[in-house]
Amino acid sequence: MMEQNAFNRDKLKSPRAAAIAGILFSLLLITSLVLVRTSIPFNPNDNGEWLSNNARVVGFALTLIPLSGIAFLWFMGVVRDRFGELEDRLFATVYLGSGFLFLVLLFISAGIAGSVILLYGNSLGNLTQDEFYPFSRALMYTIANVYAVKMASVFMISTTTLSFRIGAFPKWVIYLSYGLGLIMLLNLFLVEWMIMLFPIWVLILSIIVLVENYQTKKETGS
Repeated sequence: MMEQNAFNRDKLKSPRAAAIAGILFSLLLITSLVLVRTSIPFNPNDNGEWLSNNARVVGFALTLIPLSGIAFLWFMGVVRDRFGELEDRLFATVYLGSGFLFLVLLFISAGIAGSVILLYGNSLGNLTQDEFYPFSRALMYTIANVYAVKMASVFMISTTTLSFRIGAFPKWVIYLSYGLGLIMLLNLFLVEWMIMLFPIWVLILSIIVLVENYQTKKETGS
């Protein structure tokens, strides 16, 4: 009996931990993306005026990226633990690979942006007139808006497929997840706020898991 109660508590804590980590990741990444998107022109051919006006704001936004990454790793780990023995190896591999690649690409893009700000702050010549700046801006733009978005969409689709097999979420969430994932995957026009769909999606899933966990806890009386 005591073992059964301990198992029930662990079963309840796992989704709750995933939900908390997902909410933390979403809020941190949304805050960072909003600050970056409102401070740096979306056009990669800008002249660098944002450095003189918004370098500190962007620098603060970049400090949130590692924190959001830690929360996302925790989110991935707890969600995978929830799949348990029902986990499909094929989709689990895609799930883990796309999640890790998304984080790596996000970190690389943030690292390039941080390097630009650091060099600008050190006044190493006229940075915006140097070849380093246009190359770095184009690289940041491509990594964040093309490759990171694609990996996020693959993560969404693989997670949704795994969740569908175990009945983890309502059908409307499954349809919404597939729809958003395909929009991001097939996006050919590089919409400015497209990457924002990913943390919003994680936030929706996390809130649903947290609510269901609360209801289950209330029903079991534990």
